[in-house]
Amino acid sequence: MYTAHPDRYAEMPYRRTGRSGLKLPALSLGLWHNFGPDRPVETQRAILRRAFDLGVTHFDLANNYGPPPGSAESALGEALKADFAPYRDELVISTKAGYLMWPGPYGEWGSRKYLLSSLDQSLSRMGLEYVDIFYSHRPDPKTPLEETMGALHTAVQQGKALYVGVSNYSAEQTREAARILAELGTPLLIHQPRYSMLDRRPETGGLLDALDELQVGSIAYSPLEQGLLTGRYLNGIPEDSRAASDSPFLNSDAVTEELVGKLRALNEIAGSRGQSLAQLALAWVLRQGRVTSALVGASSPRQLEDSVAAIGSLDFGADELARIDKIVQG
Repeated sequence: MYTAHPDRYAEMPYRRTGRSGLKLPALSLGLWHNFGPDRPVETQRAILRRAFDLGVTHFDLANNYGPPPGSAESALGEALKADFAPYRDELVISTKAGYLMWPGPYGEWGSRKYLLSSLDQSLSRMGLEYVDIFYSHRPDPKTPLEETMGALHTAVQQGKALYVGVSNYSAEQTREAARILAELGTPLLIHQPRYSMLDRRPETGGLLDALDELQVGSIAYSPLEQGLLTGRYLNGIPEDSRAASDSPFLNSDAVTEELVGKLRALNEIAGSRGQSLAQLALAWVLRQGRVTSALVGASSPRQLEDSVAAIGSLDFGADELARIDKIVQG
């Protein structure tokens, strides 16, 4: 039987999420690609146990995570039952609905029908009575936002979610979602945008400014830019990498000579700070306190440990930030 490390809260910083009472660890574990039937069960459980021992109390999922869809939630459900039953109240577990999950007109997007059905299925797979955070995974261009936000509100009213969030919403959509939810009496807790040194859209599109004004938290996904910022691509494309497989999330055409040059220059800055490139990338996302938490994936406990080590150096000098900006912006 797993027993959590007694000093698990000694090192990890926890940040208040917006104006809520909920604190999230600076680094959260995303169960996107490494939790499914194609991965050894013991490795999956070892990653979860090591995460919790390091103070990573937040496990982030979505209904379609796997592959195949649903399998990440099922894997977490087994781990919760085997290892974490005594620690449920120390965990923050989130899931989302919005992308294609089952065939037919009710299997994706943002209708009340889909969102609440999906949440029931997610809870069943994980063996939970509630999730801590339930997200609308993407805005639905054809469903009124009032309906989508109303479904999130209902999930809270039913006791199936403690908080609600949105992901992949623009600044304008986020403002409107927050307004609707406030009128219903269920505050918008958090936004989950894609954000990294190489993808500045939350800054340039005004999303971070909107979240500051609304006092809504944020949790950045893909802070390592699909692995580009892990150091694996400093000498081109490794044969066993995501880009080599022409994944829909990263293809070989994206790894240009110009990009590799930028990655090498960023790696030099990381080295001068005593960090790996991945640690630099995570520290950069967390640097100003505007981002509540950064989501990391892990294929092994050791990879997770490397990511968590980034929290030891989150401060940047103005000259370092200027050098990073010059490299990235060309």
